Amino acid sequence: MSSQRPPRPLDDVRVLELGAFLAGPFCGQLLADFGAEVIKVEPPGKGDPMREWGRHRYKGRTLWWPVLARNKKSITIDLRTPEGQDLVKRLVPHVDMVLENFRPGTLEAWGLGWEELHALNPGLIMIRVSGFGQTGPYRDKAGFGSIGEAMGGIRAITGFPDRPPTRIGISIGDSLAATFAALGALVALHHRQRSGQGQVVDIGIYEGVLALMESMIPEYQLTGHIRERTGNILPNVAPSNIYPTSDGSWFVIGANADTIFARLAQAMGQPELATDPRFATHQARGEHQAEL
Repeated sequence: MSSQRPPRPLDDVRVLELGAFLAGPFCGQLLADFGAEVIKVEPPGKGDPMREWGRHRYKGRTLWWPVLARNKKSITIDLRTPEGQDLVKRLVPHVDMVLENFRPGTLEAWGLGWEELHALNPGLIMIRVSGFGQTGPYRDKAGFGSIGEAMGGIRAITGFPDRPPTRIGISIGDSLAATFAALGALVALHHRQRSGQGQVVDIGIYEGVLALMESMIPEYQLTGHIRERTGNILPNVAPSNIYPTSDGSWFVIGANADTIFARLAQAMGQPELATDPRFATHQARGEHQAEL
């Protein structure tokens, strides 16, 4: 039996990853997972700060870095020096994508902005992840995942109504922006296949979060409703919650579709609930949510 791995969709794509921490490198992680050759540039000395992040360690080493850096190749370049900047320019003609998550204007100050790199490689796709995007009134502000989560809206609706907003237990803002960046990179790759020209993919962390906010904006704009924190429930969606068990554990039920609720009622030994006017339809169950 051959030990050679099967081909992956991005085996013919090469990415030069600049930047550090999460929002950019997580995008690189996603591309590498699908076969892209990701060459990660790290500064001399300690390398990417994520090499030291993580609460728990195994044999003295962080467990976060191997996840974020999996399938990547690391090289050391000091981007702040003319020699390092020249080396990047020599690499650019040989890659399909450049991925970066510096504050807007940083690469331009180093002579590594879009205009310079596009001139070296007209087919280049440049993926730029930042707090607030490359344009607009906040472009020059430092942007972190926590701020993007707040401005994008997810923190305002996370938690219980009688308590302050809380965070999700992972770096969701960075990861969402990175995921949209990877999607944008693939769209740009498709465009290049048809036109031969590269593009800039510009992602702001707050935009990635805002994109997940469902109908919150039209709800406010058209009806004046401001969605609030609702704890473990979704208003008018039932049953969809965590429920206690007799042995002190918890389990999740998501049975808000009519057919699924009927099967749940049968499994509970109360099939009559599926035809009860209070619970027979999605809308009825929402109106009588407190009873489920």
